[in-house]
Amino acid sequence: MHKHVEWDDPGADSVMRHYERSPQGYSEPGRGDILSGRYQGKVVRIKVEAYVDGTSIGEVVALIEPHSGKRRKLIGKLAVGDTVRLPDASRAFEPRPGDVSKEDEEPQ
Repeated sequence: MHKHVEWDDPGADSVMRHYERSPQGYSEPGRGDILSGRYQGKVVRIKVEAYVDGTSIGEVVALIEPHSGKRRKLIGKLAVGDTVRLPDASRAFEPRPGDVSKEDEEPQ
């Protein structure tokens, strides 16, 4: 069963918005591909098991603090190993650690 996730809006890091402006190079994800989304301000990496109607279905393989690169096993109710659905509209490019401003960081 899939865990329901309310993905963060990827904003300027949106994969779909990027390829709307430049469609060359875009391809649908395939089995084994690693995609990224954002959840509660963190980076979520998903290993694709299936792609159906604009949505990737796969296992959460990493939960990462974007400002430090620190990996976590759990964020809220989402854990490494959970199966989730990631719509194309929620896919995001990976941020570089220097791209996150101090204002965006959550207090420790």
